[in-house]
Amino acid sequence: MKLFKSWIGILMLALPSLFAFATQTLTGTINLILVGDLGFVIIAVVGVSNIIMYNVFAIFSGIGHSVNYLVAQNFGAKEMRKGMQRMYLALFVSVGVGVIITLAGWLASGAVLKLTGGSSELISTGGEYLELRFYAMAFGIISFVFHGFFRGVGDTRTSMIVSILANVLMVGLTYGLTYGHWGLPDMGIIGAGYALLIGEAVQLLICLIVFLGPMHKRYQTRKLQEPDWKELKLISRESGKLGLQEFSMSVSMYIFTMFVLTLGDLAAAANEVALSIMSFGFMPAFAFGSTATILVGQELGKQRPKEAKAAGTNAAILGTIFLVALGTVEMIWSVPIAKLYSNDPGVYELAAHLIKVSAYLQIFDGFYNFYAGGLRGIGDTTFLMRSSFVLSIFMFVPLTYLFVTVFDWGSTGAWLALYTFLVALGSAVLIRYYRTDFTSVKLTVAHV
Repeated sequence: MKLFKSWIGILMLALPSLFAFATQTLTGTINLILVGDLGFVIIAVVGVSNIIMYNVFAIFSGIGHSVNYLVAQNFGAKEMRKGMQRMYLALFVSVGVGVIITLAGWLASGAVLKLTGGSSELISTGGEYLELRFYAMAFGIISFVFHGFFRGVGDTRTSMIVSILANVLMVGLTYGLTYGHWGLPDMGIIGAGYALLIGEAVQLLICLIVFLGPMHKRYQTRKLQEPDWKELKLISRESGKLGLQEFSMSVSMYIFTMFVLTLGDLAAAANEVALSIMSFGFMPAFAFGSTATILVGQELGKQRPKEAKAAGTNAAILGTIFLVALGTVEMIWSVPIAKLYSNDPGVYELAAHLIKVSAYLQIFDGFYNFYAGGLRGIGDTTFLMRSSFVLSIFMFVPLTYLFVTVFDWGSTGAWLALYTFLVALGSAVLIRYYRTDFTSVKLTVAHV
């Protein structure tokens, strides 16, 4: 009975996050399908831009991740004055980061796109679109800090609602601005870029309204706390470690994409379709990983280490069940699903093959997210940074080169390298989680 109640509690936290991530994933999927009629070069442009933006987000995502687990610990320890102080410091940092991202998009979008090594047609077609994606990301990084706070206090429902509203707007504007529907201008791929920019700006506005409005009564969000520069150092250090953790993975995915691009635009398009479909597996992985961070952090804040460790385990069990079910669906209906993206036989047949390769292997990506979420909850960010960096740079990248270039295994080789890496990384964080003595974890981070 106690276990059943625990699982219900986890689902109540995880399902809103799952729906939020599902909305984001579905938005990317629908947008890719919408622009797919413009040709496989456009699909490749969107795919390459996604990888570039993934890297930009990864570098700075540590700000939101650190707020998430620090606020969760403060919430559990009933020290929300300290949590609010950290939230405002993180917002200050994220605004500065947003300015840097905006300048990078304005000055270097074309140069960044050239570094991918894509075809001249891809580069000439995607320059302005990528610039708009940079501007959208500037808003997105700040919004991610708000979402980190919402989830840290256990309010995953608010985070879900904001995400759904913003993403529905993005889909509608993509449809309208790409093809000129609903009286909007016919702007093609550039319209899709503007749709994402407007959607991210609106999301940030909604986050700000919710934070300063309904949340003020409970957390005094409009009351500025006196800045503590030691806390700024803490936020910067933790954000840097978590950012490097994500960036090491994203930059290795960027290199992975460069190797795939050497196989031609058709292979690049199939790769993007497969990644888009497999991103549905990221939904339960991220959702239950985020839930593990919240619950582990809050339980440790309450000085209940045994319950904290059990919460992470239960989140992983439930998340794995979701991934097994999803993998079964992907295995059985891989071809019909791939056909939703492209009617080019070369694209959908290759994409379907890649989906089958990874349908059940994605469980290890789930293990990584579940147990990394638990380790974030106890502040074990140094291990996450080191394991991600070492395995990404010294395992994933060399294996991709070996399988694609040396062995000439094509797209299949690239994906075998990807999942060999994820198996190793998922196993590493799982072992670390269960070898950690939670009773010896001290919340020095929560009481700086």
